[in-house]
Amino acid sequence: MIRKDDVVKIGYFAKPHGIKGEVALNFTNDIFDRTDCSYLIAELEGILVPFFVEEYRFKSDTTALIRFENVTTEEGAREFTGLQVYFPKELLQAEDLEEDYTWNYYVGFKLVDDVHGEIGVIESVDESTINILFQLTANGEELLIPAAEELITEINHDQKLLYMQIPEGLLNLEDVTEIC
Repeated sequence: MIRKDDVVKIGYFAKPHGIKGEVALNFTNDIFDRTDCSYLIAELEGILVPFFVEEYRFKSDTTALIRFENVTTEEGAREFTGLQVYFPKELLQAEDLEEDYTWNYYVGFKLVDDVHGEIGVIESVDESTINILFQLTANGEELLIPAAEELITEINHDQKLLYMQIPEGLLNLEDVTEIC
């Protein structure tokens, strides 16, 4: 079984292209083109499933048209619409891992503020607006913390710790004693 820790999110499937089974992949990085891999992974109902690529071509700087094995119709390609797309970490080069993290990579990391200490574990990432947010729960309340490179002070990949300098006033943690 493929786990989320074993993959890196690279984009999502948009809509079918044409009638021969191609689907548009809107990608946030092109590691699938720089690294040899015969498959991509899509998330279907919470399960990560590999799909073998028959061929692909670039439509633009951010979109590729993908044709998967055994998908030969527009209806078959339509089933991929809206699915998140992942790439196996084991096939990435070290420089790909260092340079191409997406914000979803940090899901499962413990967020530690330089002033307040441990805040909680990042549960998900909200990318629905231009301001990307980490979502976590502290004392039963949902917190939304800006996912911004300039706020990150340190990353410990082995221990899954993300250290940030969260702006004053964003956290109201006077009543928080132990969150994690």
